[in-house]
This record gives sequence, C-alpha cells and structure tokens, in this order.
Amino acid sequence: MLVLAGPGSGKTAVITRRVLELIRQGVAPGNILVITFTKAAAVEMQERFERLQNEGGAAVPVGRVNFGTFHAVFFKILKYAYRLDASNIIREEVSTQMLSDIIRKLEMEIEDEREFIDGIRSEISRIKSERIDIATYYSMNCPEEQFQRIYQEYTERMKQQRLIDFDDILLYTYELLEKRPDILKLWQDKYRYVLIDEFQDINRIQYDIIRMLAAPQDNLFIVGDDDQSIYQFRGAKPDIMLNFTKDYPGAEQVLLNYNYRSQEEIVKAALRLIGNNKKRYEKKILSTKEAGMPVKTENFPSQEEEGERMVELIRKYKAQGIPYREMAVLFRTNTLARSLMGKLLSYNIPFQMRDVVPNLFEHWIAKNMIAYIKLAMGSRDRGLMLQVMNRPNRYLARDTLTEPVVDFNKWKWTYRERDWMVERLDKLEYDLEMISKTNPYAAINYIRRGIGYDSYLEQYAEYRRMRPEELMETLTELQESARGFQTFEEWFAYMEQYKKELEHQKEQREKRNAEGVMLATMHSSKGLEYEVVLLPDVNEGITPYKKAVSEEELEEERRMYYVAMTRAKQFLHVFSVRRLHGKEMDLSRFVGEMAVGTGELLPGTRVVHATFGEGTVVIQEKDTIKIYFTSIGEEKKLRLDVCRKNNLLRLE
Repeated sequence: MLVLAGPGSGKTAVITRRVLELIRQGVAPGNILVITFTKAAAVEMQERFERLQNEGGAAVPVGRVNFGTFHAVFFKILKYAYRLDASNIIREEVSTQMLSDIIRKLEMEIEDEREFIDGIRSEISRIKSERIDIATYYSMNCPEEQFQRIYQEYTERMKQQRLIDFDDILLYTYELLEKRPDILKLWQDKYRYVLIDEFQDINRIQYDIIRMLAAPQDNLFIVGDDDQSIYQFRGAKPDIMLNFTKDYPGAEQVLLNYNYRSQEEIVKAALRLIGNNKKRYEKKILSTKEAGMPVKTENFPSQEEEGERMVELIRKYKAQGIPYREMAVLFRTNTLARSLMGKLLSYNIPFQMRDVVPNLFEHWIAKNMIAYIKLAMGSRDRGLMLQVMNRPNRYLARDTLTEPVVDFNKWKWTYRERDWMVERLDKLEYDLEMISKTNPYAAINYIRRGIGYDSYLEQYAEYRRMRPEELMETLTELQESARGFQTFEEWFAYMEQYKKELEHQKEQREKRNAEGVMLATMHSSKGLEYEVVLLPDVNEGITPYKKAVSEEELEEERRMYYVAMTRAKQFLHVFSVRRLHGKEMDLSRFVGEMAVGTGELLPGTRVVHATFGEGTVVIQEKDTIKIYFTSIGEEKKLRLDVCRKNNLLRLE
C-alpha cells in the first residue's frame, strides 16, 4: 500500500496504529519491521507506539517490533554474516584525516581543505549508492585523474583497516543478499511486514534491498509525500515513489488529504505553488482550520530593511502572546542567517540555531584578508607571509623564508640576481604600506583590485571546478561586514564577539526546548511546525537556488519552498530584497506561483493586476490569459509565466 501523506496529516499516527492493528490481527511483533530515516525519528516512533499500546490496554505479546533506520537494520544483517561490530564503522574524523593525508600525498594545492573533503566524500557516497562506474565518473570537485586516485587510495586504505562507511553498509548488504539466497530467506522470514516512513527520501540501493527483503509476500506499507522530497543531493529519488504502483501493480493507494497543522490560506497558497511541478501525484489537500490571515509578501531595498521588518514582526507577535519558540525564520542556506543574527543580538531577542552557521571570519578567504591586514599593521610573522605571498601568484619560493620573522631586506638579497623578483617584493612592501593607511572596507577593496586577489580567486575556482561567483560572494559579504568600522582593531573586536555568539549558539542547540526564535534552513525545518514562519530573501538565485538549472532541480527547489511554507500554522510572511551584496535581485517566481494557481483563472474570475488594476478573466489558453480590465475599459492578452514570475496577478 502507498499512503500519500500531505504536510500535517498525521502520518506517524497512521504507522503506529497500523502496527498495533497488525498485532491485534495475530502478527508476531518480531515479524514487523518499521524503517525511518533518522535515529531520532525511530526512537520517537517506538515511544509513540509503546504509549499507544499502553493507552489501549492491549496485552503486549512476547517479542518486540523492530524500529530502526535503514543503516541500523542493514548493519544488523551484516553483523551476523561477517561478525562486524561498531568499531568497523569509520568515524568521520578518521575519514577526514585519511582523505587529508591522501590530498597531501598527491601534493594538491587546496585552500578550502575541509570543504573540499566534504565534497569528495559526498561524491564517493554517490558513486557507491548509485553503483556508478568510477572510470566514467566526472568529478565536480577536481580533475578526473586526481579524483580517481583519491577514490582508489581511500577505498584501499579502508579495506586494509577493515573499515566500512555508511554507504558500504548498503552496498555490502545488497551484494550479500543478492549472492546468498539462503541468508536472504532467513531475513525474509523474520521481516514479514515492512513499513517505511518518509518513503520519498529513499535512494535506489535502499529500495533494491527492501524489494528483496519484502519478497515474496510483498507486505510493503509505505508512507510519504512526493511533494516533500528534498534530499536529491543525498541520492534520494522522488521517481521511486512515483513509480511504486508500476513496480507493484496490485498496490492500493490512499491519500491523507487533511492538513491538521496549517490554516486554510496557507494550505491554498502552498497547493498553488506545488501545482507547478509536473512530476508529482495530484492531490487535493484540505485544511481542518478556518482561513486566517492571507500569506503576506513584502519587498525591501536591502537585507538591512528586511531585517528591521522581521525584528518588528517578532516583537509584535511576542506582544500578542506568541512565545519566541513558536516563531521561525527559515533560510534557503545557512549563511543567509548571518545578517539577521546581528540584528537579533542588538535587540536582545533570544534565538536558537538548528544548523551550524559557518563563521565567515574563519573562511580561508577571510583568513587571507586578515593575514594581509596584520602584515600591513606591522607583523612580519612567517606563517602570515606564507599564507598570502602567492595569492595572487608572485612565484615566491617558500624556502626563501627560513626565519620565523620576515626581513624584507634579507628576502630581497636572496633574489639579488633576479631584478624582476626584487621588483615584486618592492611592490608587495608598497601594497602593505598602502593597506596600513586605510580602514577595513577600503583595505579589502585594495587587496581585491589593487593587488589582484579577485583574479586569483577566478583561477582557483577554475582549478576547483567551482563557480567563481560563489567565492566572490563570500569576499563581498566579508567586505560588507567591514563597512561600518573605522579601524582594524574595531573590526577584529567584532569578529571576536561574533565567534563567542556562535559558540553560545552551539551550547544552546544541545538544550531541548530552549526559549528563542528558531533560525533554520528549509532543509532542516522538515517535520517541524510553528505558529509564525518568516521566509526571507525569496529571490531568484536564492530560492530557487542559482545552481538549479534543470527542470528536475527546479522542481526540487519548489518542493523545498513548499516544505518551508507548510511549517506555518497561523502566520506566514514572505520577504524579498531588491539588492544583495551589491547586486540587483529579482523577485522569486515562487511568489507569483503561490499567489494564483493556473486552475483558478477560470472565465469570470475577478483578479487584480499590479499595473492595469481590477479585471475579469475572459479566457485562459495554454500559455496566455485574456483579461478585461474595467479600470482602463479594454481587454489585454498577457503571458502567464511573466505575470507569475513578477507577481503581477492576484485573486480579488
């Protein structure tokens, strides 16, 4: 059975009640397997099931229902077959050190090693989970030859140390069950009834193993929402859920079409939005709550004014009696939270962070800028000089700096027979002198343009197969953070205060139910709910994200925005900006899509156009709509995509 469970429809209750019903029908608890995607979800579901059992006063049969994650269940299978234990699973810090050693052995020039390792690890994960041939794989992080050498060395070291990672757990389970029908039969007899939560997040290898385990009875009960599939970067494939009834033609299909969380206006706006996705199950979701305030959209000149408005709203809702913990600000990426954090701190509004926000001032680009500035302030530390002397490349050799304190005269002496190299050192000395006479903002500007750091970033981005704009944005954000400071000392003091706040937030994250406005990414907000939700920076390039170019990627972005919208119970505010980091920004197409659904523009419908005023729909054709506008007394034929992308139309 396929259960389509929309947001706030009570899918956990459906699974726990079904398990209880199976036991009442005589199924042994030990033959029931319930799979979730996270350990926390598995524990919560088990606790809810046990409470349900106790409430019903049902006698608890001997044996326990098996609740677990895919990895926990599959590792149990491997444990029995290969005598493995927890010590065989590689820890993240061991994996990181291993990859770091390999990168150094290959003498790769990597600035952002931690980021690079995360990217490489993610690619290795994809190759394993999708069973891709390494010989035909195109790396997103470095040239193919280097990637293949990293992959081969990494997998070889793991084998030597008898270590496996989470992807190996899936891969080895698949290979074991495929090659050993006797072992497969053992587990098929144990797990006769399989229930899966959040099925939309499943990847190909997980699904293939589940299909083997569930055979031959195929007692599969899956619950999920294809509209909330937002983990494609982890290998999740919404197509698996969409094709489930093709794989199992006899499967029943049930829609849980009541949303018990969000009021009617939010549900309607979310459905209008998600209706623009083509690859999905059609659903008519209804709210059990009466219509409240319509979804509010506002546009601001910059993040500064946007932040002020968010603070104003948070204070207003608090005055109305809504606690801070019932409010959330959801961002497309965790770095967008930085500017709001400063605002909340200045207004003494408590907040908690669901995600780790990277410290901007610990980014390798920031470290380069700080090194330049400290050298300009008079430091001659060898470590600082090594950091920037070839950024941009001046072709200065590391071994020409032998002492802990750099002496420019001695350094020039080592190059005495190469005049052009002495000239480069003269220019470096001159540049440091120029930086010393400026404020932090002007200093970064000089390093970028006067010294040529921007050109260095472009070359580095090409080597790392990155978009240079990503690095430029980080540098621009850093430069903007320096704008209000007159001296380097003031700016450095602010960095220290910011670091302490991030450490405080880390401590707060470990406390449950701490009082404070929740700042979270759209990804990490899944499964949560709040009275008030604020969605900032709803602009093209942010949501949908600039990297989303294919139709498939755009549909995932729309699903992510749908997840964010449906976290709200009563109040949903959507904000956008006209300028960000010095660039003009366009309004997100999602704003127009949630304002008017194509199915709502029927002949006779009253609408309001941003330019032409009130009107009545005459006819809607494939890509266009004819509207008679009473304010100008004439009919206009308009392109639907233009109207919606620019949020020009709304229902009267």
